[in-house]
Amino acid sequence: MQSRRKLRFRLLISFALFGFGLSALFAMASLYVRAKVENQLVNASLQSDVNQAVESTHADPSKPVGSRLIDAWMFSDRTVYRAPLGWQNLAPGVYDMHDVDKDGRARHYKLAVSRKYGLIGFISYDISREDLGKRQLVTSLVASVILFSLLSLAIGLWLSRKVLKPVTELARRLRDFRKTGRAEPLAAHFADDEVGELALALDEYSTRLTAMVERDREFNSDVSHELRTPLAVISSTTELLQGSPDLTEKLRERLKRIERASRQATELIEALLLLSRAERRGPTRGETTEVAKVAADVIESQRPQIRDKPIEVELAQNAPVTVNAPASVLSVALTNLIGNAIKYTLEGRVTVQVEKGRIEVIDTGPGIKPEDAERLFQRGVRGEGAGGSGAGLGLAIVRRLCELYGWDVSIRPRTDANGAIASIVFER
Repeated sequence: MQSRRKLRFRLLISFALFGFGLSALFAMASLYVRAKVENQLVNASLQSDVNQAVESTHADPSKPVGSRLIDAWMFSDRTVYRAPLGWQNLAPGVYDMHDVDKDGRARHYKLAVSRKYGLIGFISYDISREDLGKRQLVTSLVASVILFSLLSLAIGLWLSRKVLKPVTELARRLRDFRKTGRAEPLAAHFADDEVGELALALDEYSTRLTAMVERDREFNSDVSHELRTPLAVISSTTELLQGSPDLTEKLRERLKRIERASRQATELIEALLLLSRAERRGPTRGETTEVAKVAADVIESQRPQIRDKPIEVELAQNAPVTVNAPASVLSVALTNLIGNAIKYTLEGRVTVQVEKGRIEVIDTGPGIKPEDAERLFQRGVRGEGAGGSGAGLGLAIVRRLCELYGWDVSIRPRTDANGAIASIVFER
């Protein structure tokens, strides 16, 4: 995973690299121009001096050549053999020469040659002093590059703080809003620039989001009232009807089914409303629920699904387990898991096992493919096989409820026989 670098760091590095690149480019250009101009001037001066020396000797052979700073030699065509061997066959021009002096040290000099009037003139110019000056110039330019790089770094640090100060202030105000839970206009605190435009856009987004949350809250309140009222009427009516002495056993059983369906619908509405609120504010803790008791109630409510299928449904409590969550939440989760197990099992057994920190629903149905185990928890995905109907939302709701309370829900195929195992782990 790549590390995230702050914008201030990127600006700082950009300024430092820009300063270093610009000063280094200037230094290299200075060295190049100096070397080229100096070379051209020295060559032209030496060639002019040697030509002048030949002309002067031709006019007055007794006149000495050379000076304190410049070494000069004049030979005729017959005495040129006295010149150093490397010089004798040189054509007129200026040459860079390298040899060793009498002390064995390397020597670098320029040699100007002129041939005219049967005379051969040589002028040498020691450029070791220029080499020393060049090294001093290189040292000065390197120091300048370092100095300008540090100066660019300091300017970048100061400028990045100044430029990013409004952005930092905007982030601080947003964090304060998150702490207080109350949004206030941002644009009024910033200038009419890019940051101010961003603050204005955030104000508009906050207004729309606040309106949407308010509509969502009103909708939840209306749904809670409008759905719970008829369910309460159905529940009270069935309770009154069950108290009638002239009811047949068949009608009494149907009323119990209506009562269970009403209770399940009430629990589902409570769970969905709780999920809607808690995903915004966090889950509500404090209510302790016994897992085995809820599982037993769910099994009884799901028995009408068995109909005439040769299925046995049993509850095995191997350890007492309680969870810190409303009973309606656990009931909705277990209703989906146990109801699916009964729906997809044509014959055999459905076992609900309550273990330490977990609950498992084991069936002998057609089972599932290992690659489909995770996909079944996606919205709109329905199981294949017997009784595969519905909108495919049950397991998706179960996953959201479990994630809200920190539980781990999963489905896997059985390895010892046909069927599947659905489990909820309460303690990770």
